[in-house]
Order: sequence, then structure tokens, then C-alpha cells
Amino acid sequence: MSAVPADQWRAKAQVARQAGDVAGALAILEQGVAALPADAALANSAGHAAMGMKDFEKAAHQFASAVQLAPDVLEFTINYAIALTSMERYRDAAAALEPFAREGQNVARYCSVRATAERGLHNLAEAAHWYDRCIDLEPGHPRALHGRARLALERGEPSAASRYEQALAVTNGDPELWLGRAQALDAAGEVNAARDIAEQLFEQAPHWLEGLQFLAQLRLAAGEADFASHYETAMGRAPQDPAIPAELCAVLAGRDRNKDAAAIAQRARTRFPNDQQFALLEAVYASASGEVERAETLWNSLLVESREDRLHLARHRLRRSEFDRAEILLDSVLEEDPMSVSAWALRSVLWRLTGDQREEWLHHQQGLVAFLQLHDADKILPSAIAKLHQIHDASAQPLGQSLRGGTQSRALLFDRTEPEFSALRGAILSTIEEHRAAMPHRDPTHPILRHRDTPWEIAGSWSVRLTGGGDKHASHIHPLGMISSALYCECPQAESAAADADPRAGWLELGRPPEDLGIGLEPIAAFPPRAGYLALFPSTLYHGTRPFPDGRRMTVAFDVTPVREAV
Repeated sequence: MSAVPADQWRAKAQVARQAGDVAGALAILEQGVAALPADAALANSAGHAAMGMKDFEKAAHQFASAVQLAPDVLEFTINYAIALTSMERYRDAAAALEPFAREGQNVARYCSVRATAERGLHNLAEAAHWYDRCIDLEPGHPRALHGRARLALERGEPSAASRYEQALAVTNGDPELWLGRAQALDAAGEVNAARDIAEQLFEQAPHWLEGLQFLAQLRLAAGEADFASHYETAMGRAPQDPAIPAELCAVLAGRDRNKDAAAIAQRARTRFPNDQQFALLEAVYASASGEVERAETLWNSLLVESREDRLHLARHRLRRSEFDRAEILLDSVLEEDPMSVSAWALRSVLWRLTGDQREEWLHHQQGLVAFLQLHDADKILPSAIAKLHQIHDASAQPLGQSLRGGTQSRALLFDRTEPEFSALRGAILSTIEEHRAAMPHRDPTHPILRHRDTPWEIAGSWSVRLTGGGDKHASHIHPLGMISSALYCECPQAESAAADADPRAGWLELGRPPEDLGIGLEPIAAFPPRAGYLALFPSTLYHGTRPFPDGRRMTVAFDVTPVREAV
């Protein structure tokens, strides 16, 4: 008896799909693959069916089989790479595509997928090359146009706004494209045009969180005290959407308005009585605002399960000086996630409060904190500083960050295309290696020293410009970092700081807990601003800056992390 041919398996699957049985169609094709294991095209069809189910792992398996059976067929490899990028396996996707680079450079679909893989690897120049090649081959390719426009915005290219306009000419109804164009216009200094688009997006989609956030950012930059009032309007227009009040809580808390955030959460708890998140949010923000007993009542009524919830509860226990209970919570988080910067930072505060000698091991070993002169500072900094001022002149105070006053650069500074920042990045990497060489030996139990000998990379980068009169950084941590930093580019004059009542005005402080914890610990180290010098310290240390009376302070900051493949 002869086997059922591949086209009949496909026909049966098509009947199931037309009947709305997508899972059944996939099952039929999987049966076909089992019956005809040497048919690459049938495995490819099964991969497509799995993609339709968003079962990317199963799709990758089927596409991989097709590639193994027919390694010279470009279509199968492209499909395999698409499944891999859907699982964020960008390195595997790029590796699968690379052997076809010569052939693929003339295939728009290949170029688009290759660009996605390179972007996922943060090879932005390579991603731009492949997007450009795709657009050369197919000028109306919507994914490539959108991806290239987003890259232009992230890299600070002057063409960003026009690239979004080009993409909108093909896909005019995509709100993400309109938002991107508004962001590009804002970055180019065309704030009114950006505001017009943001307000139109709000009118058309008042429930869209990304649009709400951007409008809040513009209103904050414009100096509007009630910069988030449009969230209230949005809640009135979409009263059954719990995401809006939850987002408003986060926005208000990000500006130290914890009491207002707690009030919003309380209102939402009444509207959504079966949604525990609002009781949780009310407990979090009530505790942060100083209403600790109100928060205690709420916490006692909650089922605390996630790591994030336990971190919030640990903060609350620290505010109540319930150190044993806080320790149990932090231990449970770190048992599940030994890399949790947030938990280590709170554990540091706890150990200092209780006099635990392990704090010496955690943050006081010689070499964990450094204040080093930037390599080649005299050659590199002057031109970089000039470019930084140009960026800050068109920047604003960001939403949801530790900055209180001043401006912060958009996106990632070292993703930009200016050669001045490439040179600065190189000097920083060289200085970081000097710091590594002076660090204590590798310690597999230490949150920083466990990575002492693994490859490192810069994961985030930005610049901050503060002016006197109260600008500062609130005490905070970078939860995704391993080593954090502050490179001083410009500093207030020493005599200006000395004339102020605060002898440490403008200084960087390491280890002072954030104000909302209500814990009066002093910093474990502090550095005066000194142009051309780089402070490097564990990301597990809370850090902030003191306000200064006059002058200007401009820094470049970044996080260092282990290279992902090395972890």
C-alpha cells in the first residue's frame, strides 16, 4: 500500500483550516511529516502551521527539519530564521542566514529577516545595512521601512522623521508609525508638530498606553504641573480597561507622587474589586508615601506570590523595621533569582541596619568602587562634549527616571552614529578594563565578582545635564546593570559648591537609601564632580546626586553587564 502523498496531507490540513480548526490542521501536517520524514516541503508546511498557532518552538523544529533535508533552499532557511527571531534567538537566526548572504542580498525577504536578527543582536549598523538593502529591492516593503525608521530614531539620524513619513506613505493607518514620527519630530526640536500628533493619537485611541506615555512626556517637558491629567480622561472613555489606572499609578510614582498614586489605586480597587493588582498597588504606594499602617492592613489581606510582589513587601518590612521578615522575603527572591540587583540592593540596606558583617564582603572590598581618570580624556572629551550639548539642547526631562530637573539624552547614547561617541565608548571600555584588573578575585557567590572574569559589554548609555538651583538625581539603582557609572564631562565650579551651605553640593553618593524607605543611612562613599573622571561601582548600590546652587553638571552614564552568551 503506497503512502499518502504530501499534497493530500496539505489538502486535508487546508480543509481543517477553512473550518476554523487551526490546531487540527497542524496535527494533520505533523502526521504527514511523520509519514513522510524525507519531505522537506511538507516539514516547511508544518512549520508555517505552527507559526500560525504562535507555537514558535514547534515551528522552529519543523523548519529546522526542512533545512536539514534541503540545506540549499533559501526559503526554508528564511522561515527557520523567522521562527528563531520570534523566540528572540537572534544569534542562532543570524548564524543560519549568514551562509546565504551572497544569494540573500538580492532577496528582499532575506534582507528584512537578516535585519531583524542583527537588530536583536544590537548590531545596529548591520541592521541598517540590511534594511536599506531590502528597501532598495522593494521600496514599499512595510516591515523594512518601519524597522529602518525606528533604527534612525534610535541612532539619532537626522533622517528619522522623513523615514517615518516614507513608511507612513505605505502604511498610513499604523499608530506605532505615527507615534514614531511624533518622537522623531520631538527629537528634531519640532515639539508643536509632535504634540499635535500625540493629541490626535490620544483622541483616536485613548486606551493606548504608549500614546498616553508619550503625551505625558511632552506635557512634562512643557512644564505642565498636571502633566498626567489626560489619563483621567482616558479612564472615563475606557472605564473597563484596568491597564490605564495601573499605568497612571506608575507615572505618578515615578515623579515621587506616591500619595496620589495610592489614591488612584484605591479608586481602581473599587472599580475592579476582583483585580488584586490594585490592592497591591495601593499597598505599595501607600507604604512609599509614609502611610505605613494603611499599607500594613492591605498587605495582610493580600496573597503575595511573585518575586516583584515580595520585593515590594520587603521594602515595606524595612520601613517598619521588621528586619527578620524582610530577610526571609529577600532570601526567597534571591534563591529564585540570584542575579536580582533589586534584592541585593535591599539586602545591603538590611545588612547595614543590622550590622551584618556580610555587607563588608558585598560592597566594601577594595576595588569594587573606583574613581578613575578616563583614558585619553584630553583628546576625546572636548568634541564629545560639544555634541552632547547639541543633544541636550533638544532634550527634556524624561518620564519615569530618577532625574529631578535637567535633561537626559534619548535612546542609547552609544547607538548614535557620531564618531565622537564611538571614540568615547572606546575610551570608556579601556578604562573599564583598568577597573576590572584592580577588582578582587572572582567569587562565584558574589553578585558582581561572579562575573569578574567573563566578557563584559556596555548595555545602556545616556547623558544627563543638570543646572544649579535644585537639579539632582534621586537615589536609585539600575536593576539591569552589573556595574553602573558616572563620567563627569562638565562640573560646577568648585568655588560655587563651596559657597553653598552644603559642602558636598553636586557630589555623587553611593549607598544612601531612597527617600521613600525612610531610612537615614549615610552613603558609604561619595565623590566630588571632577571633569574627565569616571566613577564605577556595583549596580547593587543605591546612588544619587546632591543638588548644587549654580553652574552646570553634565555626565555620561552607562551600565556594564556580562555578555549574554557568557552568563
